[in-house]
Amino acid sequence: MNDARVVPALAPVGYARRLGAWDASMVVVGGVIGSGIFLTPAAIARQTGSAAEQLLAWAIGGVLALIGALCYAELGARRPAAGGGYVNLREAFGLVVAFVYGWNMLVVNYSGSLAAVATVFVQYAAAACGRELADARPYAIGAIVFLAGINWFGIRAGAITQNLLTVLKLAAVAALVVLGLAAGGAPAPSTPPAPLNPLAFGGVLLPVLFSYGGWAYVNNIAGEIREPQRNLPRALLLGMLLVAACYLLVNLAMLAVLGHEGLAASQAPAADLMRHVLGEPDARLIAAGIAVSTLGFCNISLIAAARVFQAMGADGVFFRVAGRLHPRWRTPNVALALLAGWAGVLAWSGSFDQLLNYSTTGDWLGYAAVVATLFWYRHVHAIEAVAFRTPLFPLLPLLFLAAVLWVVAVTIWNRPGDAGMGALITLAGLPVYFIWRRLPVRG
Repeated sequence: MNDARVVPALAPVGYARRLGAWDASMVVVGGVIGSGIFLTPAAIARQTGSAAEQLLAWAIGGVLALIGALCYAELGARRPAAGGGYVNLREAFGLVVAFVYGWNMLVVNYSGSLAAVATVFVQYAAAACGRELADARPYAIGAIVFLAGINWFGIRAGAITQNLLTVLKLAAVAALVVLGLAAGGAPAPSTPPAPLNPLAFGGVLLPVLFSYGGWAYVNNIAGEIREPQRNLPRALLLGMLLVAACYLLVNLAMLAVLGHEGLAASQAPAADLMRHVLGEPDARLIAAGIAVSTLGFCNISLIAAARVFQAMGADGVFFRVAGRLHPRWRTPNVALALLAGWAGVLAWSGSFDQLLNYSTTGDWLGYAAVVATLFWYRHVHAIEAVAFRTPLFPLLPLLFLAAVLWVVAVTIWNRPGDAGMGALITLAGLPVYFIWRRLPVRG
């Protein structure tokens, strides 16, 4: 008699929903607020003619980012799965479009941002300690590896780290705002600005939008959020409102202390504000705040990006091994290691700055492509029950798409070289996709 036992097949390891609304909100805030708000206001001041025009640019950017986040809120409620926009593009427009999106994220956007911001973190951490580094690259790579190690051991470990860093980041922003407004009061009234030049103003909006980008990270981890149909839209809405308020208040504080001309002349506006209010010795406090802020961005970038590459691996358009999850920790550990490795290569090479210049337009075109899938879902899945729907549809998504295309067109006009290289990098994903699909073994 054959007494061999039938061993049931092991169920595939899936993500565990361990994040609540608070965790998701911290992901939104932490994914948007990096180093940009501490530095970008000076660049915007140099491109605007008055404090009013400066604040208008940040207000418009905040409205556009909020509209985009509302669209992503419905997409996340419809498909609360790991991978975010990649999953939406795959369902709506096919695997090849989704791959090109993921390719851009892997080669340039996520990895380049991670390398760049890790380097900024090291530089400001050294400044906060009163030290100068001859070479920040080894320390930047060490920071990336350290964060990847934390996130290897489960989403809760990464979320706890993220929550702590985001709270410290908000405390640094609050200190900057309170000190600036208390010392300088309100910005002095200025003469009405000249009529806006739409072509020039579109160029002003691009760095503003870049500073507002990052809300999509929370959609990438939707597969690990409890009650995502309710918690994900709530996190996106509350998180982006908090970010917009922080950004406008920081600009007001800088204008109040430095004035529009002083802000335009500054190379480190946050440090100049602190130096003006507290004096030279205490100016290092803002360096510590920027270091914390950038480290938080690196952490959420690793968490969110690895989920996209895991989804690509599971679809067979990236290394198959990257599509697996750790059997105990439920993390995309291989995708996490590959991302950290490539970001480390970029950090060591020092090529990330130019790559980010090339990827800026592609980044926002990616946001636009994902938002465009909302029309497909509304048409094909018209009767699908959804806990959250984008208000004023189709007006708000159309407004977002039109604004993004306008800003991208102005950027192409003003910087055709960077835009052209960005297009070449993106289009290079097409032959890579077809070659990859024909390989007999893909890992």
